[in-house]
Amino acid sequence: MYTIGLVEDEEALSNIVKLYLDRAGYETICFNKGKDAISYIGNKIDLWILDIMLGDDVSGYDVIKAIREKDENVPVIFTSARDQEIDKIFGLELGSDDYMTKPYSSKELVLRVNNIIKRVYKEKEESNILTYDDYKIDLDKRTVEQNSKLIKLTTLEYDLLILLIKNKDKCFSREEILNSVWGSDYFGNDRVVDDLIRRVRKRLPKIKIDAVYGYGYRLS
Repeated sequence: MYTIGLVEDEEALSNIVKLYLDRAGYETICFNKGKDAISYIGNKIDLWILDIMLGDDVSGYDVIKAIREKDENVPVIFTSARDQEIDKIFGLELGSDDYMTKPYSSKELVLRVNNIIKRVYKEKEESNILTYDDYKIDLDKRTVEQNSKLIKLTTLEYDLLILLIKNKDKCFSREEILNSVWGSDYFGNDRVVDDLIRRVRKRLPKIKIDAVYGYGYRLS
């Protein structure tokens, strides 16, 4: 679950926005004062929503400056009752990702949050997923699935598969495969590569590994 930090001094608006964000599946932590938000920086917040003009002597600009001292990448959405170009430009210069003018639609705010979360986090997560035909390879979990069914591979089988999939159409010699999969300190017959290729083909019949006569293999 993603956590949203909502910094808004209008309590009624804060409650409404929190309700919409919670319904969208987020955990929302609300702050009515900028100093309280600054004190919380360092805890898990995946996206901040900052009102520029707050009730205390700490503004949304002060909060984002404090955020950026700790984290340069966490996304920030500014909100303000002032629809002035200078505010938007200054907010962007400080590292905000979006700007909404009050009064705004809570539904639209949730949509913008969804889009930023997807761009910043989910696309990053998906980049750790490789696909080949109907195989799905999760690089973080080191798992291979076919139509949601887990396929058990040995460490060597998995490492060979990743080497080939990440270098599709590239031809590897047996020696290069030995060095990449077994390690450069391996001493033995390079024909163990042929045996490993056979095992991977058997476990993953849709993987098209072509033999290059007298040299090695490539994934087509």
